[in-house]
Amino acid sequence: MITRFNHQLNKTLPEESWKKLLASGIQNLHELASFLNLDANALLPEGTQQRDLEAGFMTRIPLPYASRIKKGDLHDPLLRQVLPSLYEQQSATGFVADPLDEAHFNPINGLLHKYASRALLVASSACPVHCRYCFRRHFGYTDNNPGKERWAQVFDYLRADTGINEAILSGGDPLSAPDSHLAWMAEQLASIPHIRRLRIHTRFPVVIPQRVNAELLDWLQALSLQKVVVLHINHPAEIDGQVIHALNRLKAANVTLLNQSVLLKGVNDSAEVLAELSEALFAAGVLPYYLHLTDKVANTAHFDIQEAEALTIFGQLQALLPGFLVPKLVREIPNRASKTIIATEIGGAYS
Repeated sequence: MITRFNHQLNKTLPEESWKKLLASGIQNLHELASFLNLDANALLPEGTQQRDLEAGFMTRIPLPYASRIKKGDLHDPLLRQVLPSLYEQQSATGFVADPLDEAHFNPINGLLHKYASRALLVASSACPVHCRYCFRRHFGYTDNNPGKERWAQVFDYLRADTGINEAILSGGDPLSAPDSHLAWMAEQLASIPHIRRLRIHTRFPVVIPQRVNAELLDWLQALSLQKVVVLHINHPAEIDGQVIHALNRLKAANVTLLNQSVLLKGVNDSAEVLAELSEALFAAGVLPYYLHLTDKVANTAHFDIQEAEALTIFGQLQALLPGFLVPKLVREIPNRASKTIIATEIGGAYS
């Protein structure tokens, strides 16, 4: 198994490899154990089936991401983000399938409209990586997967609401979709007079940097709208040379790069780690944007950090960084007009 994975990593070329890497990712915990030089019993205790751990949310780990996980370390922070656990089987008070009440803000298939000036398009139901804390792991993707004809209804909705000036491509991960489809969607959005910006929320440049290829860059470069890519990086070890190369290519296409992280127990619940992340992001041309408290999604309670502890970490973070590198500490609360900022000022240090 190791030989096959290493061959796939070594032989693929940046311009043509992302689909191969997407298809060849690790989905079997025995393969993962072999790849990371771990005892399979540490990942899959004897008598336990993989499905017992996954809680209906299958394992998916792309090879470029897996290659950054420290071999032989069961507690590696990157591994903890993608490794299914029996903790996912434990119920917890207040943790539900749709904690953000997104079903209430889903007026038409393929579109979420939570906030007045922006609307989110579910461009793909697929993700290159299955993060175990995912806030949409129970989302109704089957009902939000319109064909090309039904996308016309989404664009008609956007045309009719002149208060919307920003369209957000999300998912899933929108970059799972073919570039031909994404370019078509972007053209439709650019034809709407009151749409100023296209924002893309994606983890692809981090987990499969080869996705930032010529086809993607061509349609982004040609697009008349302002372009923002919001990355999702939680730990500085997720950033390597390939990721930096992909980010540089996006910047060269006049894309503004932002990052949002989730504060996760056992992953990045340390001011020092978060400060290192902000510095690494800025060195790569990315501005830290949000630091989210976890959404209370069923099967994810083991990642949750209480607000009081989060405030302590945030206060320590402010002391380590200049204000422009401190992300906003936020929580999403349903039916509010925006994200709720938990803290902008701790102990007199303004962020």
